Amino acid sequence: MCGRYASSRAPGDLADLFRARWDSSETLAASWNVAPTDPVWAVTERPDHDSGEVERRLRAVRWGLVPSWAKDPGVGSRMINARVETVHEKPAYRRAFAKRRCLLPADGFYEWVPVPATDTAKAYKQPYFITPEDGAVMAMAGLYEFWRDPAVPEAEAPEAWLVTATIITTEATDEAGRIHPRMPLALHPDDFEAWLDPAHQDTHDLRALLHTPADGRLRATAVSTAVNSVRNNGPQLLDPAA
Repeated sequence: MCGRYASSRAPGDLADLFRARWDSSETLAASWNVAPTDPVWAVTERPDHDSGEVERRLRAVRWGLVPSWAKDPGVGSRMINARVETVHEKPAYRRAFAKRRCLLPADGFYEWVPVPATDTAKAYKQPYFITPEDGAVMAMAGLYEFWRDPAVPEAEAPEAWLVTATIITTEATDEAGRIHPRMPLALHPDDFEAWLDPAHQDTHDLRALLHTPADGRLRATAVSTAVNSVRNNGPQLLDPAA
């Protein structure tokens, strides 16, 4: 799974990297400890409301997908990940998989390894930060969805709509496989266009785009247990553990 990640690059840099339009009035602070339900950056492609032309955008969404038919947005906290093996079949994800796919930029992600107790120390979980060896941005494959708040009477009001996303996960490989059996699935730049295209709805072809992240070339580094608390943030969280 992926339950925490880092996303510290500036939105202008991300917009350039993904060749996406970004509204500079929309800002998010850099985070080295992104947690479920946090606002995160997503790259999407959708027809423009006025012109109808497909537009690629960098936009803020909430991490934890809320299906359009959900009665309560709270379900999103339990839907932060979608398994690649079943994402095209599950009721909560299949419509988004066909029409609303996105990329979620990340520096890397965290996983934990249980460390048993000893005579002198309590049991604890050792966090590892897992990132591409070459330092490239991880473009994590994701899905996004729109949920309308029925308590807001005017459907066109901005506050009536919540945009949420989930991260697609796969079997872990290379260094990540030593830490945890699952990991987020990152796309190769050559596949960005096909993945984001809302007109591309062939399930078989889309699933073929989802393969080994970073071609398996990942680096796992033990880091401070400070990342275990969502209250802690900052680049020091990526420092190797003493």
